[in-house]
Amino acid sequence: MIKTVVSVGLPVDENLRVMKNVLQPEKLAGTEKRICIVTGTHGDELEGQYVCYEVNRRIQEAKECLKGIVEIYPALNPLGVDSISRGIPMFDLDMNRIFPGNEDGAVAEHVAAKVVQDIAGADLCLDIHASNIFLREIPQARINVNTAQTLIPFARRLNLDFVWVHAAATVLESTLAHSLNSIGVPTVVVEMGVGMRITEAFCQQLTDGIFCVMKDMGIWTGETIEPKQPIISEDGEVGFVNASAPGIFVPCVEHWINVERGERIGRILNPLDGTVEEEVCSPIHGMLFTLREYPVVSCGSLIARVLGGDYR
Repeated sequence: MIKTVVSVGLPVDENLRVMKNVLQPEKLAGTEKRICIVTGTHGDELEGQYVCYEVNRRIQEAKECLKGIVEIYPALNPLGVDSISRGIPMFDLDMNRIFPGNEDGAVAEHVAAKVVQDIAGADLCLDIHASNIFLREIPQARINVNTAQTLIPFARRLNLDFVWVHAAATVLESTLAHSLNSIGVPTVVVEMGVGMRITEAFCQQLTDGIFCVMKDMGIWTGETIEPKQPIISEDGEVGFVNASAPGIFVPCVEHWINVERGERIGRILNPLDGTVEEEVCSPIHGMLFTLREYPVVSCGSLIARVLGGDYR
């Protein structure tokens, strides 16, 4: 059942319209669990689009196995998705920095408030993101340490590679996840892949995990996989690698491997004079879970993230 979450008039007889698909059994007892799958907050993050399709497809093929309510929000920022813009075009806003919004505020704030109101009361929300066009991420959950006790059990079942528990000081209160967790809706943020691309293997991996979680919640009775056990960094050291010179970054290692302290990750090249500006090395021993995808870098550009310790 396709429903309109919020619709706002725009110039030239157009509308900003956020839609959702509600999938539920034909007969409801009133005690069903409800899960919301949300994506498209950033218009250049498309991995979640495939996940929404795949969840829809699998449920449609075995409707008799659906015992709860699944609500799919494929594009919270439809103007951004349509225009391949990370933020909300015309308003020059990052939508994930204006939650919980204000129903009486400007257009973007009004939309954000209506989205929060619509999701309120859900038993679980999955907020699916891709990385931006610059970085590639392994499939991972990102969780605030203050909500870790509630969210880690869900994250363990999502068939992800990594669960990154952030310190409270790094949490942005204006995000959808923080706003929903604050009103009692357990919300797990998932990051994977790279901006403006669809990594089908990652999407299938997460979709398998979503059905595992739905089965745990009593929403789904069909067959599911046994999800992989993720690495959980509740107090692990994360080493950040930033460029100290501008140029073209060329990696010399694969994403999602162990690297040694001082091991070369790649080089920053100067195409004008044919020199190597910097040998980029890992600051710690550990697992390379973020790696630069877009080659052009400036001083300070993020190159990689390494989780300290022995893994895999």
